[in-house]
Amino acid sequence: MLRAMRLATQWQRIQTTLPDGWEEARLAFAVSNPQRLERAAALLAPLQPGRAGQELRFVVARRGASPSPAALDRALRRLAEARIGGELRLVGALETPSAAVAKHVPAAAAWGTALESLPADWTDLYCEVEFTSSDHLDPAALALAPVNPARFGQTLGLRFRCARRFGYGTSPQMVARCFERLDERKLPAEVRVLHALSDTKPVATQGPVWYLDGKAV
Repeated sequence: MLRAMRLATQWQRIQTTLPDGWEEARLAFAVSNPQRLERAAALLAPLQPGRAGQELRFVVARRGASPSPAALDRALRRLAEARIGGELRLVGALETPSAAVAKHVPAAAAWGTALESLPADWTDLYCEVEFTSSDHLDPAALALAPVNPARFGQTLGLRFRCARRFGYGTSPQMVARCFERLDERKLPAEVRVLHALSDTKPVATQGPVWYLDGKAV
């Protein structure tokens, strides 16, 4: 799997050079052994590659009709399994319009603003953090692991509970730290408080329960 590590590492390094608001990345793959170019093209077929001399060129996009970064990850694994090595390089990138990037509020700051809008005696929250790409869900779930995030419905989001003093839910301070981890990973997210309760006093329970679509959350 040495070739897999090499190809995966090249893609990881390319991603670190992309601007924060990148939408599309135009990439080129040069096969180490030119005699295996046709085989490489077949394995990269889901990426819709085009020939440019001895290179295969294709586009990866965070959203839209173009292949996703996850599709590229799968294609690189196929190349490695076929023992096809080579060089992956960035040809160009398309960024999100600067105005849209400027409107993004870091998750930790958005969390602080959400808490400030709540009644002074709030005790329990049911919250959601939504992402712009399905590729963000796995790394976000890892960063948010202490809040026990869960998928709900078809949105590109994760939901969790927050408890201020006691009961079921993560403390607001730990939630803030988890959102800082999202920001450190440059994962744009929208934070929402979906339901809030005030001055709850659980007796012999772990706290209140919300029922959504017939499920306890």
